[in-house]
Order: sequence, then C-alpha cells, then structure tokens
Amino acid sequence: MMQIWAVEGIPEVVAGDDIAAMILERATLEDGDIVVVTSKIVSKAEGRFVNAEDREDAITSQTVRVVATRGKTRIVENPLGLVMAAAGVDGSNTPDGTVLLLPEDPDKSAEQIRRDLKKKVGVIISDTIGRPWRQGVTDIAIGAAGIRVLDDLRGTADAGGKPLEGTIVALADELAAAADLVRGKANNLPVAVIRGMGHLLGEGAARELIRPANEDMFRLGSTEAWDEGYRAGLHAAE
Repeated sequence: MMQIWAVEGIPEVVAGDDIAAMILERATLEDGDIVVVTSKIVSKAEGRFVNAEDREDAITSQTVRVVATRGKTRIVENPLGLVMAAAGVDGSNTPDGTVLLLPEDPDKSAEQIRRDLKKKVGVIISDTIGRPWRQGVTDIAIGAAGIRVLDDLRGTADAGGKPLEGTIVALADELAAAADLVRGKANNLPVAVIRGMGHLLGEGAARELIRPANEDMFRLGSTEAWDEGYRAGLHAAE
C-alpha cells in the first residue's frame, strides 16, 4: 500500500544548508522510501539567486529557445532542456531585487541528497509546470536519483492481450505529482515521503524524461510555427 506524507518543520532554507540533514532531523526514513523535494529549496541551498531588478532579463538569460509567446508570457526551453513558462525563473518568496534559478544540475543534486540520506531510497526534485491543452499546473520530476523514471511497456500486452506499441509511463512525474497533493502550493511543506513503492527504485535520471528534438511534434507554438513556415516559404521562393 502506498503512503504519502509531508515532512513538517522544514525551516526557511538559505545558501549552504544541508537539505538531507534537515530531512533526517524531521523524518524517519526506511529503505525503499522515495523522497520528493521541491526545486525551490534545492536552488536556495545551492545559492542560485541572481540579482535581477527586471525578472524578464533573467528569463532571457535562461532562454535557449523560444517556443511560444503571448503578451508578456514566454514559453521557452531553458539550459536544462526543459520547456517551461518563464524558463523556470522564480520571483516569489525571494529577497527584493533577486530571482531564483533552477538547480544547475538537478540530477546531480538529487544524487547528492540521496547519498547524504544514507538509506536505500530514491530522490526526486520536482518543479511546477503548466501543460499544453490542459488547465492547471502539476509537478514533474526535473531531477532524480536511485529511481526508475520511465516504465517502457512497449512490446508487452494489455489486460486484453493486445500488444502495447507506444506506451511509456513517466513514473517519476507521476510520483512528483502525487507528492504535491500532500505538500500543497502555499503550505511551506517542501518535502514529501512516499512509502510502499520501493519496487520503483533503480537506476535513472530525470533527463531521460526530456523528449529528443527529432521526436518532438510540437516544437513551436502555433503562431511561431506559422511564422517559421512563412519565412521558410519566402526563402524557398528566392
């Protein structure tokens, strides 16, 4: 049976803090547990603050590729390969004149926390993301260690015996979203523990969840795709 609970009492995190030690002081972990940590406190512990009187400048600095824009809203690919609103730059609950960037290497950060927890556990670093065609936001895994992040069911059969040809389950994303149910978005509960899913422990990294460019059927927003196609047509006509 799966159990999920938030770890209470995590204080405000500052640069240099030991997140694993904070968790161990407040939670008794068992082998097989999965610990889900918000990217915000990982970024704070790693000192990922940057001075930015204008958040838009920080977003620009973290933009590798513009996917879509509408008004001031920008959906972009950031240096981690993640496609997110505002490149994942966070301006909430930070000192005046600063914004917070995502961890530089979330998989590496997850692995360090996992080692420091000194248990046979999995660690997920989660962040909030919006989704095309769907209202609302959810949490996904942007970093992972000690856990299988994908379950490739291609080549197996469904309950009726029909072959599965394209089904790959995003295990780490599902766990990240489940953890957010007990943490909430405004409850100052940045860590959750999932128990009963130890069979998902293994080797994996969140970067495996990023779809390769040559498989991405939706690289651009509709307006941007039309503009790109129009420019390509003009070039071909020359």
